[in-house]
Amino acid sequence: QVQLVESGGGLVQAGGSLRLSCAASGRTFSNYAVGWFRQAPAKEREFVAAISRSASTYYVDSVKGRFTISRDNAKNTVSLQMNSLKPEDTAVYYCAARPGGVYSLTLWDYNYWGRGTQVTVSS
Repeated sequence: QVQLVESGGGLVQAGGSLRLSCAASGRTFSNYAVGWFRQAPAKEREFVAAISRSASTYYVDSVKGRFTISRDNAKNTVSLQMNSLKPEDTAVYYCAARPGGVYSLTLWDYNYWGRGTQVTVSS
């Protein structure tokens, strides 16, 4: 079992930055791939970024060049650095983990989820 807790959300003006963190407890986090997803009001949850056990990364096109995902296995954390934020980035952001170390773009492939952290970008 893996427990995930997100932090770092908040209110920021367009063009600003936030750094989200996903802290894990439980099993060996380094063996898991981690994804970040987001859900805006009245919209489906969507993939944002993911990182594999070997630190390979993947991003949805809308955040490429603005967001950076990274992991620190010694601290059992995965971070999402978000720069040049836009109002359309407003959503609840969730981190999720799946065993085996290979990331997936599909939320159904993730076994463990945090409760989310709100990100609001004002124009």
